[in-house]
Formats: sequence, C-alpha cells, structure tokens
Amino acid sequence: MRRLIGAAIACALLGGAARAEVTDRSAAGFEVTEKAAIAAPSGKVWDALMRPNRWWSPDHTWSHDAKNLSFDASGCFCERLKDGGVRHMMIVYADGATQLRMFGGLGPLQFTGASGHLDIVLKPAGATTDVVMTYDVGGYAKGGLAETFAAPVDRVLGEQLARLKKYLETGKPD
Repeated sequence: MRRLIGAAIACALLGGAARAEVTDRSAAGFEVTEKAAIAAPSGKVWDALMRPNRWWSPDHTWSHDAKNLSFDASGCFCERLKDGGVRHMMIVYADGATQLRMFGGLGPLQFTGASGHLDIVLKPAGATTDVVMTYDVGGYAKGGLAETFAAPVDRVLGEQLARLKKYLETGKPD
C-alpha cells in the first residue's frame, strides 16, 4: 500500500513537469521537442521568456552567470563576457505574444558546422499556458550530429523549460 501511495504522489508531482523528447534523428540532424503546461497567463510567460537572465541555468552559459544573458535591440540572444561576448541565437520572428523563432547553434554546437531553428509557441489554455519548444538542428559535426548531440541538447532544453515553468510558478528557477 505504501508503494502505491508513493507512486501516486510521484505521478501527481510529475504530471505538471516539462516533457522532453528527441522526436526525430537522421544522418542530417535531429529534432527535440519540449512541452510544459505553465500555471500563468500567456502574457506573463512571454514577458519571462524574453528575460532569460531570470530563469536560464547558469550551468549552461559561457560566463557561468545567467545574469549576462539578454535579448538586445537587434534580436540577438546574447551573453556578455568579461572581455567579449557570445551570440547564441538570432530572433527571426517574434509576434510579441505567442511565437518566438530563433536561429543559431546553442552551446557546443558552436564548435561544429551545425546550427538550428528554435521555435517556441505559447498557447493560452485558461489560467495556464501550454508551451511547446522545438529545436531542429542540422549540419556537420565530427562523429555524427544526432549521435553526439541529440540527447544532451534534449536534456538541456528540457531543463531550461522546466526552469522557466518553476520561475513563473514559484518566483525562483531552482
């Protein structure tokens, strides 16, 4: 009986968690999809999404400090470094409310001939917002792009979406 109660509690806690999955892979690249239902209106989710310095993991920055992340006026998802900077991705479409599309290579993909298209869609669902994040990556990487990068990219983007969700629902990303 104790195991059944424990399993029920675990299912309840995980029910609202972000879901991540490598949805496609080939010799040419891969696709990962992350999904989460966030207990916040879409306007609030959009505002937080546009402030990655408040919720992005510092473990997945070059400076080890998420406070250095921002979107600048040119549409750059950038990071300030002590003596330089990083251009992670460029916004190619933003409607200011429900969809953000960016192009570029995140993290170690910058060391390869690969880049990707990150699409983030917000769907209002009453008092919550369903968020779907899809990252399509293609190009060349020694050892194989999908074999080397699909699972880690999936894990890292899933972590970021979970942090966004937690930030919006609790005020703290971790």
